[in-house]
Amino acid sequence: MIEKLYFIVADLVHWIQEHNIALLILGVTSLFTFVGTLILVPVLIVRLPTDYFAHPGRRRKPWLSLFPLLRLVLLIGKNLLGLVLLSAGILMLVLPGQGILTILIGLTLIDFPGKFAFERWLVMRKPVQQTVNWLRHRAGRPPLILPRDRRRSSSTSL
Repeated sequence: MIEKLYFIVADLVHWIQEHNIALLILGVTSLFTFVGTLILVPVLIVRLPTDYFAHPGRRRKPWLSLFPLLRLVLLIGKNLLGLVLLSAGILMLVLPGQGILTILIGLTLIDFPGKFAFERWLVMRKPVQQTVNWLRHRAGRPPLILPRDRRRSSSTSL
């Protein structure tokens, strides 16, 4: 039994020695994404407009239609960054780092059908909504207006 354990540990040490560059790259990526998410997520949440989720769909930026090539470049760059973060998040499920949070950030950057509805559904979950509004309160910003909040405020004004 002890002999088998010795061979398993020896094989693991040998594998780590053979793949030390890849492990270093993954470790550095994990560290940067961890620190980046700690800084970037609160900043992005605070910068969201109060009524971002109150509308049935996203509002397009009018200047993007004036510069279609710029829009295409930004769209490709945003989706590539999202894919990188999604991949790093999946790797962080077994490596050190905030895997699930990084996966969520990657998903928010990638464009796919139904994404806005998914984001709205996610933010309407009570724990997520409380956390988001707590971050906004700490930054001196008003809480997000969500669809059910609009219905409640319109029914009380009658």
